[in-house]
Amino acid sequence: MSEIDVDHNESSGETKSAMHTWRYRHHFTYKADQGKNIIVQCNLCLPRVNLLSTSKTSTSNLKKHLDRTHLGCEARPDVKRGRKKEEHNGEESRHCQLKKLKAEIISKCMTQAKIDELIFNFIVEDCQSFYVLEQPGFRKLISGLTEGLKSMDRVTLFTKVDQGFSRMREELMAKLGSIQYVCTTADIWTAYNRSFFGMTCHWIDRHSLERKSAALGFTRLQGRITHDTIAGRIHDIHVAYNIESKVQTTVTDNGSPFISVFKEFAVDSQESDDDIGFYENVSTVLEGEPEQDMLLFLPTVQRCASHTLELIVTEDFWQAVSQGPMCQLHYSTMAKVFAIWSKCHHLQVGMDAAEEIGKMALVVPAVIRWNVEYCAVQKIVSLTERELTELCARLEVPRMQQEEMAFLKEYVTVFHPLAFALELFQAEQKCYLGLVIPTVLSLKNKLNEQKDSANYFGDVINAIVVAIDVRFQELFSSTEAKIATATTPQFRLWWMAASDREEMCSLLATEASQIDPCNLTEANPSRNMSTIESEDDFFSYGSVKPTVQIQQRGVMDEIRKYVEGTGKSLDCLQDFPRMKQLFLKYNTTLPSTAPVQRLFSQKGNLVTSQRNLLTDDYFERLQLLRYNINVCTLVTQ
Repeated sequence: MSEIDVDHNESSGETKSAMHTWRYRHHFTYKADQGKNIIVQCNLCLPRVNLLSTSKTSTSNLKKHLDRTHLGCEARPDVKRGRKKEEHNGEESRHCQLKKLKAEIISKCMTQAKIDELIFNFIVEDCQSFYVLEQPGFRKLISGLTEGLKSMDRVTLFTKVDQGFSRMREELMAKLGSIQYVCTTADIWTAYNRSFFGMTCHWIDRHSLERKSAALGFTRLQGRITHDTIAGRIHDIHVAYNIESKVQTTVTDNGSPFISVFKEFAVDSQESDDDIGFYENVSTVLEGEPEQDMLLFLPTVQRCASHTLELIVTEDFWQAVSQGPMCQLHYSTMAKVFAIWSKCHHLQVGMDAAEEIGKMALVVPAVIRWNVEYCAVQKIVSLTERELTELCARLEVPRMQQEEMAFLKEYVTVFHPLAFALELFQAEQKCYLGLVIPTVLSLKNKLNEQKDSANYFGDVINAIVVAIDVRFQELFSSTEAKIATATTPQFRLWWMAASDREEMCSLLATEASQIDPCNLTEANPSRNMSTIESEDDFFSYGSVKPTVQIQQRGVMDEIRKYVEGTGKSLDCLQDFPRMKQLFLKYNTTLPSTAPVQRLFSQKGNLVTSQRNLLTDDYFERLQLLRYNINVCTLVTQ
């Protein structure tokens, strides 16, 4: 705590007399820093505690306190008439004294190291160009806000990027070293004729059961992208972070490059555990190095469930529509919808008209995603007939007919479950592999429920249901996916037919008996075993209680209690150590590649003309620092 005393004498300008002279004692004690403001104690108010909040860049609050409280109290009655004149004469001097006081207080709580840290976080978090540091306006801003402190230069920033990246890598490797199961996601992104390979890593905290994520790679791909190139990148990143033996699966999209890579190099899930699963004679990926023999290990692949649904909507849906009786109606309706979107997207008057008539911002699907297009159609359907007619007239596009509006309304109603399922899969924190099978089964149920009442999409619904069975056939037959679903308290065995539940209990018992006892944690007997949380209507499998008769004790007894439980929160797994361990093993896998796609997205700021001068190495470091800034401590000294 620091105390600052300011003595201030004032007298009238030309006529100096005892009647017009008095003394002020400005005595403030610094208390705390509140970001833009600071807290000081006025000792003239003692013994009463009077804390004053004042800006770091303005002295108005301190002036008002002195003038209103202490100046009036000490002024003699016979000199009150000369008070305004005396205040004017001493105002400038008092203002300078207070500015010096505040500058000294600010200097004690704002240092050059703190300014450098804030600027570093600003550049990394907001993906700013390094050229910002050299702009005169930015330098004046920092100097003005910090009472003379300076902004770092580009050389210092490069040094701090190196230090931050090294510290982040060390902390991340230490975290991953204590994790038993991890999952990675991989994807390739191309922009401005440059291709990048991205990879993220995900795990579940064994104590809180919360999902954790980190970015592992954002490397530039040069030259021809081959299967060896992709396989080498995946393998190199896994080895660099020492997680090659911990990766349960790598989640990718359904594109042919990734599927072919894992078909050629991944370990077959049916192979024996004794098979080390290494492959030889694969050329390295590093540019400029000759081909050489190397050992390559890839985990099993998990296809992105979100991308699979996208394929059903974009390919199977359009094929069913084009071959059905509603083909002409569909094309005429969507042509008018796209005309509205085009006018709103390219003309400001179009967007203004939509906001004026519909009292809302009309969504324009600029991104090639079906769920974005669905939300845009939903916005149009929400307009009244009068509003839509007026909007079409203002935009000079063909007016919607009643049958076309009925078609759009049924489109929004019928495919709402599919849009909801896509939203579930694209989540990250509360999304697990065990969510996929119940979601797909519920999606089929919801679609079949609307088939009889559908006037336009009856045949399309049948085609989509068939496409779901075909495209998710591998998932439905996956033992890992079934165990992941069974160990998720929200679903347990309720999604299964009653005749299959006893077989699943036996499978769970087999898996649980193979768990290392050292990895088990003690159950908490004081927890309420009958806790029930609210359940979304989306998941409905009836309330049939599993009729599994298990007589054995130990592992089987724990499984029996678990499958007969009703709690839907993950917290109830704390009462079942073996089921919790199975949950960690099989639900570490994510059902989609949404996290690695978020790694690529930064509103177009990733690749710009001002960033082209950055080397590929520094470009990757910046992106990894940005993604992991909330995972690791990136404070640089």
